[in-house]
Amino acid sequence: MNSEIALKFRLHLEELISLTDDEFEDIYSYFNLKKLRKHQFLVQEGDSVNHEYWVVEGLLKTYAIEENGKEHILQFGAENWWVSDYEAFFQSEKATINIDCIENSILLGLSLNDRKSLCEKYPKMTIFLLRKSNLGYVALQKRLLSMMKDSVDKRYEDLISYNPDLFQRLPKTLIAAYLGVSRETLSRLGKR
Repeated sequence: MNSEIALKFRLHLEELISLTDDEFEDIYSYFNLKKLRKHQFLVQEGDSVNHEYWVVEGLLKTYAIEENGKEHILQFGAENWWVSDYEAFFQSEKATINIDCIENSILLGLSLNDRKSLCEKYPKMTIFLLRKSNLGYVALQKRLLSMMKDSVDKRYEDLISYNPDLFQRLPKTLIAAYLGVSRETLSRLGKR
């Protein structure tokens, strides 16, 4: 067991639930460590998706690509985020999105079968995972509504206020794609 990763994960879990040492050790045993390099795919469209992942370190992007090659970024996943193609994961279908690493990343993966076993054994993990999925749903709903009704200026200001570290970690082209604007428009926004 990597004690630094285990400690980070325990602190993450204990934001919402309390655990004994024995419970944590058993829960941690259900997760598999995965290390990926920058530009490596975690999930690729058409893949089977057998795991959901908690981001220990690194930065990933979740996106879809149109037939014409245009990329639509759904979200970025940094430390303490949970990522997967959840439709494919829960429905045993092929992935319809891509998730790849913007930075070298360390993740803890949980298979669907292990998730079910873990939740049966520890009902508090059901509560934890439900709260996390609800928070993820809320974040995506806010993002979708923002893309539909907010001005580019507002979307830019919201990104700065809610995720200021992303501006240090992401290339401007990805920030522009996330906001749905050109690189030139992003530069104009940044000068204001």
